[in-house]
Amino acid sequence: MKQHLNKNVLVTTGAYFIAPDGKEYRAIWGELKAIHEAGATLGFIPNRSHANWFVEIGNTIVMGCQVLYFIACEDPNLGRATNWESGTDGGTSKEYEHPSKIYNANT
Repeated sequence: MKQHLNKNVLVTTGAYFIAPDGKEYRAIWGELKAIHEAGATLGFIPNRSHANWFVEIGNTIVMGCQVLYFIACEDPNLGRATNWESGTDGGTSKEYEHPSKIYNANT
C-alpha cells in the first residue's frame, strides 16, 4: 500500500456507507494521503475485532477492517454502470444500468 501514497486508488469496502451527498456507495476513489496506525493516531488500540490501522483517501477515512480490495486506479467509471443478474427461469439473464457505487473522495 505504501507505494501508492499520493496516487489515486480505488478501495472496495466491506459494507455500503453513506457519503456526504446522502447516497450509498460500496467503494471509494481518490488520492491515498496516508496510512495511519490507530494506536499512535487515536491514542488507544481498538479491540481485536477491529483493525488497528486506517487509510485516508481524499476527504474520507476508512478503517482497515472495511478494506476488501485496494487497487491503483487513475480513471474509474464514476458514471452509470451496467450490471447483470441471472434469471430464475433457468438461464435467461438480464442486463440493467445503475448509478455508480464509487464515491469520488477527491471532491
